[in-house]
Amino acid sequence: MNFSVLMSAYYKDNPQWLKQAIDSVLNNTVKPSQIVLVVDGQIPNELEQVINEYRDSLDILRLEKNSGLGIALQQGLLKCKYPLVARMDSDDISLPNRFELQLKEFENNPNLTIVGGYIQEFDSQTNEKTSIRKVPLEDMQIKQYLKIRSPFNHPTVMFKKEDILKAGNYQTFYQMEDYYLWARLVKANYQMKNIPEILLNFRTDKNMFARRGSYKYFKSNKEVSKQMLKMKIINYPYYLFNITVRFITQVLMPNNIRTLFYKKVLR
Repeated sequence: MNFSVLMSAYYKDNPQWLKQAIDSVLNNTVKPSQIVLVVDGQIPNELEQVINEYRDSLDILRLEKNSGLGIALQQGLLKCKYPLVARMDSDDISLPNRFELQLKEFENNPNLTIVGGYIQEFDSQTNEKTSIRKVPLEDMQIKQYLKIRSPFNHPTVMFKKEDILKAGNYQTFYQMEDYYLWARLVKANYQMKNIPEILLNFRTDKNMFARRGSYKYFKSNKEVSKQMLKMKIINYPYYLFNITVRFITQVLMPNNIRTLFYKKVLR
């Protein structure tokens, strides 16, 4: 079964990590028919050298200026040639059988729109494995979980391009491009699934939870909940619960407490 892989790179990416990410895609047991790499604005020479090394394996789309992940994925998806598209980040590592496992799910159930899975988090400095982020598995569980949190590990997903475009494609939404898209898929009642397998090694650092501790991040989360309220995915009590919990964890909590909360409660 032919499928595309959609990636994005920008000026802050680590060249060695990008190389590892591309290698993990190319070394899968089932290789993609196309790898679309969106270069989001100007990048340093070190990144250009890595991209040039893989130029024969990549379908490269260059954006004139840095436009953010939402626009990069939006434009990149339009360049994907095949009905199924797998997401991949520029600093993670897909497990060797990732695509094989996901393609089997689509073969077994042609009605599925999206298939994701678990991630193994690891420390970018020490390479030590830390937490496994598990997600709900079946369609009803996923749609219920979405009311409170994102039900997919974004870098693991494989989806039908046609359904994503019908739902409005990726859109600009600060650090919530994926969550807002999943909400629109739920609104359209597309079938969803996660498999209980680690599909990807996910790089973390000491600042990961600090980045979830800003008023800007809270406002973006609040807006997603507001949109879900408008779409009637959640009711007003859910909306109040969501924004209250997020305000406490993302604005009021000190970073050390927030880090502990995410690691011990949300993993």
